[in-house]
Amino acid sequence: MTRPFAAGWETGGVTFRSGFCCFVGRPNAGKSTLTNALVGSKIVITSDKPQTTRHAVRGIRNQADGQLVLVDTPGLHRPRTLLGQRLNDVVRATLAEVDVVGFCVPADERVGPGDRYIAAELAGLRATAVAIVTKIDAAPRARVAEQLAAVAGLGDFAEVVPVSAVAGEQVGLLADLLVALLPEGPQLYPEDVTTDNDEDTRIAELIREAALDGVRDELPHSIAVTVEEQRRRTSGLLEVFATLHLERDSQKGIVIGHQGERLKRIGSTARAGIEQLVGERVHLDLHVAVQRDWQRDPKKLDRLGF
Repeated sequence: MTRPFAAGWETGGVTFRSGFCCFVGRPNAGKSTLTNALVGSKIVITSDKPQTTRHAVRGIRNQADGQLVLVDTPGLHRPRTLLGQRLNDVVRATLAEVDVVGFCVPADERVGPGDRYIAAELAGLRATAVAIVTKIDAAPRARVAEQLAAVAGLGDFAEVVPVSAVAGEQVGLLADLLVALLPEGPQLYPEDVTTDNDEDTRIAELIREAALDGVRDELPHSIAVTVEEQRRRTSGLLEVFATLHLERDSQKGIVIGHQGERLKRIGSTARAGIEQLVGERVHLDLHVAVQRDWQRDPKKLDRLGF
């Protein structure tokens, strides 16, 4: 991992630690919600749709004794498309470079083949592995206890920690445990930085998050978003022009909706998030385009940033 910034790491007799932690798990294991909870702000979009996360997103948590750089990754899965293969490659490349790996398993779902597959992948890593049982607010205590025991049996973990990112339960404890496993070293990012994602990428993700709400079946996988331009009107209002890319003509009607109502709702929801991100009023202009079978076409994947 590139270390972009350095400051002193011995302050007031306190040993300062810094480094990278990657969260892995099968799709919809709560990795992104946990990342946001640890950072203290929304830097990763969330959805109940599998494969919501498509890039390795860095979020930074600052503490008196350390700086934890959290890398949220796509869920490891059995790929059905070239996009799926590339997402898995992102995860494996990240795993090879971080200091600590947080293996996320939800409390409200039984340990399955996907979890065992990921646990086996972690066994050969140099990084220290921590097992995290997520979503403990969604399961009774007896079920959480069963899951902790089941997850502990999947591998040799430095810690097995139950957390609820939604309720904030044990999030601080998890942060302390992760920081304690990092190497001694300097601050890597300035204290006011919460992510190294550029603004266009964050805006595109907010639009995709809004578009994912309420869609079913294969459509979530077929949606990609690019920001084409940001420009400022003479009045000072910021204009954002973005495109939602789909794979088939039949999907356009679903995204646009009757008389454009659904696209308007996507724009309204996304605009609110974008305005919070940039700290000013925004005019959002959305277009829908078809990039046939983009998930399987290497040139189209390259153009869309995958």
